[in-house]
Amino acid sequence: MNLVEQMRGLAMHRINAMVLRYWYLLRSSWPRMLELIYWPALQIITWGFLQSYISQNAGFFAQAGGTLIGAVILWDILFRGQLGFSISFLEEMWARNLGNLMMSPLKPIEYLTALMIMSLIRLAIGIIPMVILAAVFFHFNLLNFGLPLIVFFCNLIFTSWSLGIFVSGLVLRNGLGAESIVWTLMFGLMPLVCVYYPVSVLPAWLQPIAWCLPPTYVFEGMRALLFDQVFRGDLMLGALAINAVLFVVSFASFLLLLNSAKRAGSLISGGE
Repeated sequence: MNLVEQMRGLAMHRINAMVLRYWYLLRSSWPRMLELIYWPALQIITWGFLQSYISQNAGFFAQAGGTLIGAVILWDILFRGQLGFSISFLEEMWARNLGNLMMSPLKPIEYLTALMIMSLIRLAIGIIPMVILAAVFFHFNLLNFGLPLIVFFCNLIFTSWSLGIFVSGLVLRNGLGAESIVWTLMFGLMPLVCVYYPVSVLPAWLQPIAWCLPPTYVFEGMRALLFDQVFRGDLMLGALAINAVLFVVSFASFLLLLNSAKRAGSLISGGE
């Protein structure tokens, strides 16, 4: 059937019905509405802070290469850790199988532990080639961090799991209409965790908020290690303490959202 024949059968009321269908879906889901504003605002905020840092430091480019590459790799550990956790969870949502799992003898902690393991597997598949490419093409060897790399990794992966658990609970309770939170939440935190610039670049009123986030301590610790050759154990202990609280809160939130989903019947439907 060619275009002319398609146009001949055009019916505006059917087009209008489909437009209304998508509009109602958008209007009824605040995560979808938020996503429309999200990316433009995020880009200008993140790179605006980076530009401020560059303009304040004339010698930045003389030493920034390793810092930026290291920041990119550590950021990817944080992001891919959360995404690897959440994708495995979403696989069950997409297959409408989560209700079956929750009605089985499987305990929530067992299910979450399995997701954490899958997160590590997915992360390894993505990060190892990235580290190799950085070493071959940019002469940046992440392993030169030595033992601090283990502490950096543990803090970042604990944060990613905590956020993954919390986000999974939100999707579990609100259905796939909240799925976009899985992809956007971590990027929303990106300007605050100071991946590419120090905390001092942020406005004074934002800095206390940044210090409430464990990844901020990791990226500040990385810069101290690369610029000053100093391992900031105090920063890592601070990150670990916040991560411990964050993990407990996220797990408790997941259980509350799971029970709420059971009462509301959204555990079985899992729809939009």
